[in-house]
Amino acid sequence: MRLFDVIRGDYNRHGSSLTEPAFVSLAIYRYGRWAVSLRNPVARRVASRFYGLLKFLILNVTKIWIPPQVRIGEDFHIIHAEGSLSIHPEVVIGDRCGVMHNVTIGTNMRGRAPVIGNDVFIGVNSTVLGPIRIGDRVRIGANTAVTTNVPSDSVVVGSPAKIYPSLTATARKRETADA
Repeated sequence: MRLFDVIRGDYNRHGSSLTEPAFVSLAIYRYGRWAVSLRNPVARRVASRFYGLLKFLILNVTKIWIPPQVRIGEDFHIIHAEGSLSIHPEVVIGDRCGVMHNVTIGTNMRGRAPVIGNDVFIGVNSTVLGPIRIGDRVRIGANTAVTTNVPSDSVVVGSPAKIYPSLTATARKRETADA
């Protein structure tokens, strides 16, 4: 996908407003990712310096920190940009993921960062820390601290986190058994 198509999708997903902090932060992230990928060293240096200035200005206004090294899938959505969002540079996020405000995704000072699957929702004030894997279609509730692997089709709540199978996954298993 071309950079402008991705940014247009971010724009539409975040309320079609050029002043929406979530959209602005994602646009700066996308620009930074593009800047560090340039092959021409002079162009990369100029674009990266401009990214550094934009990052400094926007980070102080929006409190959303998404380094260009983060790998984010399609249709990423910052649902509320009213608080902070901090993502470690080594994090990998799948497609169609939604993140609320005051969320931290990163390391627990022991190396690698989380890998998050597709269709994941992370609730307000949650933390996802360490070299863990969050499966597909996982819902992480508000105020949850996740430090262990989470299987697909799960709901995670509490601190420490407790993992429950989602109701839709349970219903699917029953339908299959009844058939």
